[in-house]
Amino acid sequence: MNYEIKGGNLPVVTVTLDHGESMFTESGGMSWMSENIRMDTNTKGGLMKGLRRTLAGDSLFMTTYTAEQGNSKISFTSSYPGEIKALSLQPGQSIICQKHSFLAGESTLDVDMYFKKNLGVGLFGGEGFILQKLSGPGTAFIEMDGAVVEYDLAPGEVMKIDQGHIGMFEESVSFDIQAVKGMKNVFLSGEGLFLATLKGPGKVWLQTMPLSRLVQMVASSLPPRG
Repeated sequence: MNYEIKGGNLPVVTVTLDHGESMFTESGGMSWMSENIRMDTNTKGGLMKGLRRTLAGDSLFMTTYTAEQGNSKISFTSSYPGEIKALSLQPGQSIICQKHSFLAGESTLDVDMYFKKNLGVGLFGGEGFILQKLSGPGTAFIEMDGAVVEYDLAPGEVMKIDQGHIGMFEESVSFDIQAVKGMKNVFLSGEGLFLATLKGPGKVWLQTMPLSRLVQMVASSLPPRG
């Protein structure tokens, strides 16, 4: 398997498959493909696994695309303006992603819900409460909203982040929620009551234009109803 990512307002990744190689994505995630690729749609892992994925932003059903001859091509287009990142995960290696961010991946990958068992995160986590967990082996393609900024956090190093700007992070990074200090900051900063914290060691990928912020900008520009 090899691939090519092309940028633009809506980036696209085109994967070239050898005979017998497979990719999968959520239902409706494929953009175009060669005629010699076979489709198979199911819950991929059973009903309960599918239901957990829906909580993390994916569909109940996944579609697997298998090449029936070599040099078969299949393309997946990002849903929103931004970037597509490719990650090659080793056996047992996992990455934690924002909801809706999984675009496509090799059939050997596992996609599941990542649930932070922390009362503070549960009550106040907002977009960061339920995330996606991708586990190897295999290559995964991740949708990121806007531009992507990468950081390598040292052990114990902490970043405070508006939850929507978290694109993904390595499993070694600790995720939590922290209250904003100071009444003026709470009511006047526009950041709300809480910020997410990511604590190293590990790599994090941040996105500059979360979907929620894009929706707010569009909504604010619409003329008033009535």
